Amino acid sequence: QVQLVESGGGLVQPGGSLRLSCATSGFTFIMYAMSWYRQAPGKERELVATITSAGDRTNGADSVKGRFTISRDNAKNTVYLQMNSLKPEDTAVYYCAAVTLWPKVRVHYWGQGTQVTVST
Repeated sequence: QVQLVESGGGLVQPGGSLRLSCATSGFTFIMYAMSWYRQAPGKERELVATITSAGDRTNGADSVKGRFTISRDNAKNTVYLQMNSLKPEDTAVYYCAAVTLWPKVRVHYWGQGTQVTVST
């Protein structure tokens, strides 16, 4: 069956770094773009970053540009999110998702989420 398993979350101080991983199985990874979303308490889920199936293009939310980097390893069916210069407002549950981008963005599969807490 389809599985997307996030890992790497935790508690970090402001200014610190974390690297999230999302290991996938049960679908053809290379056929999907991959995204990271996040949801903070009391807020709607928001898109953080997306990477194309070939890994040749990425984009990210304005709030994370210059701090977060999305990447993927198609040989390992895994997508990553490197998060640097973390801020308290980055605190959220982070989800990876397998998506298609055309004709419009559609999420096909979700992971279960991993908690990221940025606090002193």
